[in-house]
Amino acid sequence: MQYVKICFKAVFSVYGLLVFIAIMLLLFPFVVLASFFGKVKGGNIIYMLCQLWADIVFVLWGIRHTNYYEVPHDRSKQYVFVFNHVSYMDIPVLMMAIRGQHFRILGKAEMAKVPVFGFFYRNAVVMVDRSDAQKRAKSVMQLKSVIKKGISVVIAPEGTFNMTHHPLKSFYDGAFRVAIETQTPIKPILFLDTYDRMSYTSVCSLTPGKSRAVYLEEVPVEGLTLKDVNSLKEKVYRLMEEKLIFYKAAWITRPAGTKSAEAGKQ
Repeated sequence: MQYVKICFKAVFSVYGLLVFIAIMLLLFPFVVLASFFGKVKGGNIIYMLCQLWADIVFVLWGIRHTNYYEVPHDRSKQYVFVFNHVSYMDIPVLMMAIRGQHFRILGKAEMAKVPVFGFFYRNAVVMVDRSDAQKRAKSVMQLKSVIKKGISVVIAPEGTFNMTHHPLKSFYDGAFRVAIETQTPIKPILFLDTYDRMSYTSVCSLTPGKSRAVYLEEVPVEGLTLKDVNSLKEKVYRLMEEKLIFYKAAWITRPAGTKSAEAGKQ
């Protein structure tokens, strides 16, 4: 039975990759056209195309996505969205999770080198090279500029995959500095099933099934200064950690006696 599961995942992953590429190629001319409309308007159009891309591939992959809200979410406000990063599926799920408002993602610079996909990427994300302090600082400046234009930003504060059996790995300061310096509230989002849909251990691990994103309460930053970065970071970390344990995220070695629950669907 174990070999059957392995073979199914491998075959389904090849199918999923072909679907991913096919939809990307179909949308590519529209992305090229949108790029001529500038960083703001063109970027917004490209994100709409990426959301269409996600809608199509999720149906063809057999993934059923649902957003849950622990408290009502105000789409008219700007946020610094933060999410837990544990899977190659996180970015497609982001496209399903954040709807009805404009946003930009902070992404790894090396992804821009991928043929065709890199064109989407360069025109849609704020790129960061974490190996260079000056380039990291430049990315923070770009994020602040995006917020000034009335657009939310999305950051994985862990920086890279959480390859532990803990809810989260340690956070970088960037998201919290940006939030404080622009006085933009933080909105944490949990991805509960991306690890099951495609593990960080292999790109050949795609499976159909459920996908859930849980919106937590916003964390205000009004009146905070850069002296409060560490305390804000710790507050958000503890909130996300507690909720990931509460919802029994699959990658966690769970403490005995932890109960699960479903968030209230809005």
